Amino acid sequence: MELNNVTIEDATDASKSHSQAANTPPSNEKPKPQLLYAINDNPPWYLSIFLAFQHYLTMIGAIVSIPFILTPALCMSDEDANRGIIISTMIFVTGIVTYFQATWGVRLPIVQGGTISFLVPTLAILALPQWKCPEQAVMDAMDEAERGELWQVRMRELSGAIAVSAMVQVILGYTGLVGKILKYVTPLTIVPTVSLVGLTLFEHAAETASKHWGIAVGTTGMLTLFSQIMSNVPVPILAYRKGHGLEVRQFQLFRLFPVLLTIMIMWGLCGILTATDVFPPSHPSRTDVRLNVLTSAKWFYVPYPGQFGWPSVTLSGVLGMLAGVLACTVESLSYYPTVSQMSGAHSPPLHAINRGIGTEGLGTVLAGLWGAGNGTNTFGENVGAIGVTKIGSRRVIQWAALIMVLQGVIGKFGAIFILIPDSVVGGIFCVMFGMIIAFGLSTLQYVDLRSARNLYILGLSIFFPMVLCRWMQKNPGAIDTGNKTVDSTLSVLLGTTILVGGVLGCLLDNIIPGTPEERGLIDWANEMPLGDDNVNDGTATDYDFPLGMDAIRRWKWTYYIPFMPTYKLQKQS
Repeated sequence: MELNNVTIEDATDASKSHSQAANTPPSNEKPKPQLLYAINDNPPWYLSIFLAFQHYLTMIGAIVSIPFILTPALCMSDEDANRGIIISTMIFVTGIVTYFQATWGVRLPIVQGGTISFLVPTLAILALPQWKCPEQAVMDAMDEAERGELWQVRMRELSGAIAVSAMVQVILGYTGLVGKILKYVTPLTIVPTVSLVGLTLFEHAAETASKHWGIAVGTTGMLTLFSQIMSNVPVPILAYRKGHGLEVRQFQLFRLFPVLLTIMIMWGLCGILTATDVFPPSHPSRTDVRLNVLTSAKWFYVPYPGQFGWPSVTLSGVLGMLAGVLACTVESLSYYPTVSQMSGAHSPPLHAINRGIGTEGLGTVLAGLWGAGNGTNTFGENVGAIGVTKIGSRRVIQWAALIMVLQGVIGKFGAIFILIPDSVVGGIFCVMFGMIIAFGLSTLQYVDLRSARNLYILGLSIFFPMVLCRWMQKNPGAIDTGNKTVDSTLSVLLGTTILVGGVLGCLLDNIIPGTPEERGLIDWANEMPLGDDNVNDGTATDYDFPLGMDAIRRWKWTYYIPFMPTYKLQKQS
């Protein structure tokens, strides 16, 4: 079978020819959104803090759910106060990375934080025989020091895998290789890679929700009510405006904070059912079942690199975690053009895209070194918040980053979220994981679904990984080559659904013959500005560094560095 050599770069040329053949000349200019504050605008400091706190609350709803899957796999008990430290560490690192991304990275108003995508390879790594949790009776017999070392040695394994694998993302971004490699990452590669994140985690959603199906279904229903049915219902609030006094304004409460509102209401309901003893003692939906986590947490704690011991590195862990890095890279690339339009900025030039991916990789390296147990990625929830609030200011995100750093050092704050009942989190999982699946499937809009070729690739690349990886998890000793390193590496790689699905989809789409239109390459090329025609003409100053641009423009050698704002500027003549 011949190799299908049509790439996204070739599709770009085909797209241009296709556009020229149209009766009406297409316009590449998209209508500018009506913004209260655009990307370079600076609202007053007091307003910036308020708007930043909105972004912070939007982020919290997504980030606190990660430890509910991560910590049990680390063999941590529900009452371990260190669960709060892990949440605080995630928030702290999110603040640091968000500031650098918005200021020196892609320079778009985006929030970088923990992501579900890293949980799939994480669970595959922790499913290896050497990392499986001991029997409960064995763990109960351990003293405090032994229990601490039990989960910390696993955290060190994850930290090393996350930090080292993220260096690949750093290299792809800062060297400009991301554009060349992703020419072969087609829509039929992205669909299984992203969709399998949610499909793989369905058992964890079921297990958490089953703690009390009534509360879980109520949580899912309430989140549906707020985010979909009442999303356009404004709530009148009193606001003060200088020179006008108090006035009533309409506030999009349900559209901005559907997750946070749902958690607070259902958490409060569980509190009432706890106070009235409707839930018996030790019931997982009681609000006081993990109260000692809050009481034993420190008021102030500054996370630091190596706080759980210095990371350990194994080949199996690094290669397995690369699947999460690839998924996050593709997802972030899909957000950059959207955020630029929503914030009133020019389309991101190649140097900004390179810098954004490289900075995201550096953020994931920091998350690994700090022991967050997760990587970083662009938060889609905060992207949606920009569209709702019409606030695309970079300064607001910088203030939000400061709030995250400050909250990350308040130990009690991180411990509070551990008290959220499991059944409430399970209901949130049902929606969140479903949205991840839908986000992946939405890429099918670019391909021809009437094509038997595409349907074959789609079905096989989604179903086969679920079959293979499920069997690998149930038969951990199936691979026995006589070399433990090889055995562990193959077990992790073949047990990570998003890696198997992504590689299978990419391979089949690039070797099975198909036209660019059939494969969706023409429309996809218009969404991913990674080709050589993305030339820096010097007009997209939204992405210039905040300092030192005069010197950088004088240094001609910076024109050849892929992450410099002057990259490819020599071609403008």
